[in-house]
Amino acid sequence: QVQLVESGGGSVQAGESLRLSCAATAYSASRSSMGWFRQAPGKEREGVAVINSDGSTSYADSVKGRFAITKDVGKGTLYLQMNSLKPEDTAMYYCAAHSLRGLRLDYQSVPAFQNRGQGTQVTVSS
Repeated sequence: QVQLVESGGGSVQAGESLRLSCAATAYSASRSSMGWFRQAPGKEREGVAVINSDGSTSYADSVKGRFAITKDVGKGTLYLQMNSLKPEDTAMYYCAAHSLRGLRLDYQSVPAFQNRGQGTQVTVSS
């Protein structure tokens, strides 16, 4: 059974940075798409970023140029480097992994991925 465990969330001031990590077990990070989505109170889930098995990436316009998604296949870990954080980035962030291999997906599809973690809270104050 796939397990995804996020870490790295916290409370920061606007303009600061955080790096989220997602440790995956029983999952081949090299063969399938993985990504991040977030959900703020009272709002719908929003895809943030995706990295596909071929290394291609896709980002929401709201985070493009500030966030970077990477993965370490050897460690089975997905990362989200978040720079220049804004109060509107405040949300619960979730790691997600697709069950099928070899797909090339867009960030908008991440909230629908079959496997997801429990989330890590990010709070940005002004």
